[in-house]
Amino acid sequence: MTEISTRPLSTHDELREAVRLQKVIWGFADYESLPLRLFVVATKIGGQVYGAFDGPNMIAYCLAIPGVKPGAKAYLHSHMLGVLPAYQNLHIGRTLKLEQRKDAIARGLDLIEWTFDPLEIKNAYFNIVKLGAIVRRFVLNNYGTTTSHLHGGLPTDRCFAEWWLLSKRVETVLAGGQPDWGRIEERIAVPADIAEIRANDTKRAREIQKSISERFIQYFDRGLAVVGFERSEQAGTYLFGQWKPE
Repeated sequence: MTEISTRPLSTHDELREAVRLQKVIWGFADYESLPLRLFVVATKIGGQVYGAFDGPNMIAYCLAIPGVKPGAKAYLHSHMLGVLPAYQNLHIGRTLKLEQRKDAIARGLDLIEWTFDPLEIKNAYFNIVKLGAIVRRFVLNNYGTTTSHLHGGLPTDRCFAEWWLLSKRVETVLAGGQPDWGRIEERIAVPADIAEIRANDTKRAREIQKSISERFIQYFDRGLAVVGFERSEQAGTYLFGQWKPE
């Protein structure tokens, strides 16, 4: 493996390769895959499409599109970040996220959001502990049931990660420090073997998912946010407390 490089994607050939990687990584049916046209549009309207390369070969990509919140608050929604299996656990995802952050800040933006599956505790740890994102919103079956093998036939319940790019919390995390999580009021534990359960016992996986989802919604309705995350051999645990913009 040569040194991994990253850069914005712009040509049709590069964007077409990102579309191909999408299908390899997620395994969506053709009708569920994002088309080349969307990747092209993202590069034209203030979105982001980055690729990571091992020599000449693209091995990861990320796609973000611009969004507007109430009050005309502009932000980026990072819709997809995929890394080929052979290149996972090499910090490539983090490198792409940092490229997104750098570009967003240069354009005067201070927020990037994305969704993630709360059952994917490795992703949760990455988003919350390694990047410093917080979570305050949860949507049941956000994308509907998909054909992706990664979703295991379950409803696509999703957390919405908020990455406040210039916050003290994020800057502390990216510098290698530990932010102050404050007083932890609630916890939600996801079994460490949830991936195996999802692969071998769909009924049990759905029961776990349903219980977890109900508690996420309950805690968010109380005004709590996911401010931290812990991992052990038994579980990945979401930590809920009070959060205020910095």
